[in-house]
Amino acid sequence: MGERDPDTYAIIGAAMEVHRELGCGFLEAVYHDAIAIEFETKQIPFKHEVLLPIQYKGHQLPTFYRCDFICFNRVIVELKAESKSTGKSESQVINYLKATGYQVGLLLNFGTPSLEYKRFVL
Repeated sequence: MGERDPDTYAIIGAAMEVHRELGCGFLEAVYHDAIAIEFETKQIPFKHEVLLPIQYKGHQLPTFYRCDFICFNRVIVELKAESKSTGKSESQVINYLKATGYQVGLLLNFGTPSLEYKRFVL
């Protein structure tokens, strides 16, 4: 995972707890609700379903991205419940980072027998 980052470790730990309890096979919305409870339990500050403004050459575009969570006011967290990871999901997180200026993103996939996660740093 690269450098130690206690914030992303805490988020991944919360996701692992949700996956331990629920396993795979639920709809993505179930994992959204469960991880919000886990974030509260672990005192991880978060905002849910956040609209992200997109900048282009100093101009804010009328289009917005909507990310699943922003934790610690600095980490974009995107949840998936896919049977296998796709490049499309990874590209989504990278685009969120590029368009918003955030530096760190996490992709969490609950749809596999073991939690899959990937950390992105721009």
